[in-house]
Amino acid sequence: MQCKIGDQLELRIERIVPNGFGIGFADGLTVFTPLTASGDRVRVQIVQLKKRIAFAEIVEVLEPSPVRVEPPCQYFGTCGGCDFQQMTYPAQLEAKVAIVRDCLKRIAQIDWPGEISVVPSPQEYAYRSRAQWHVDPAVKRLGYLKRNSHEVVDIETCVVLAPELDAQLRRLRGEIPWETFWDETSRIDAAAGDNGEISIYSSDLTEPTKEISSAVADERFAYSAQAFFQGNRYMVDKLVDAALKDAKGGTALDLYSGVGLFALPLARSFENVTAVEENELAVEFARKNATAAGLENIRFIAGPVKRFLRMDNLDRADLILLDPPRSGAEPETIKRIAERRPNVISYVSCEPSMLARDLRVFLDNGYSIKFVTVLDMFPQTHHVETVVRLSV
Repeated sequence: MQCKIGDQLELRIERIVPNGFGIGFADGLTVFTPLTASGDRVRVQIVQLKKRIAFAEIVEVLEPSPVRVEPPCQYFGTCGGCDFQQMTYPAQLEAKVAIVRDCLKRIAQIDWPGEISVVPSPQEYAYRSRAQWHVDPAVKRLGYLKRNSHEVVDIETCVVLAPELDAQLRRLRGEIPWETFWDETSRIDAAAGDNGEISIYSSDLTEPTKEISSAVADERFAYSAQAFFQGNRYMVDKLVDAALKDAKGGTALDLYSGVGLFALPLARSFENVTAVEENELAVEFARKNATAAGLENIRFIAGPVKRFLRMDNLDRADLILLDPPRSGAEPETIKRIAERRPNVISYVSCEPSMLARDLRVFLDNGYSIKFVTVLDMFPQTHHVETVVRLSV
């Protein structure tokens, strides 16, 4: 009998795949189910069906996996933020390596034979030093979006937030001027510096956004909630180390350079660095950070990376480092980087599917992978940061 939406199935979760789904097989269907753990035997209900592919939700865990644990968050399963709290931390790391390998193989036909090293987060919880909170003024809710929904889940406390940021969330709940928020899609960006200072930004708030700072890789970076900065305070040094490992030379390009997280340490080991960033506020912070560090060998460009790479008067770089947003770099950008033939490419990615797509282009243009490193910048979620080093 053919399955339909609403039907229930029993299956064993074989492994965790991209987007954090557990994959299992039943009644001729390949079934993807969130919030599972590898080895779970579950009863699920089909919520979406296309040919022989089904998406389902857990009805009951019939036999828990040895790596299944009780999530500590009261909002788990409702809030759309964390989707790995049901797994032990070693199982989360194993799943993330498998996700990266899956993307490389399935999307880019790259069967990487080498090790994918893993850098775990020293803190599994209470690590996030930046957050985006959603506001629904009609019902006075402040928190994160509900899983698979645009509805706001009212969050009183968040177990992955750094303590001072969690305290700010609780304070804000009692002080928020609901009458100033008109749009039901309103949001508040928040960030915490390493001295406990908090920066808050929302287009619906009139108070100025405070500048804060963090020390990373022997440099100090000023920024605010309006400018992107990595959110796991315990992992930023490790990310810089992985991306810049043994890199040195004459000329380096830092693309999607933000507030200078990579540009400043690059300037310590390269004669000249060009940093390109579209967000003008981030570029202002980057210039300020370079000046404070006494670095005069960095040229900052405020503008789209794609437009910058169309320029014809650039010498070949010894190294190009790129750290694009989750949506990935533009295909034209990847093509032009390959055409410029830098000696070394260091690719920092927070989206393994986009990483795999782009690596295929580099490999087709004569580059080879030297190492792949997974860094767990986002414990308790399926998100994964990857650094790949390539050379000609």
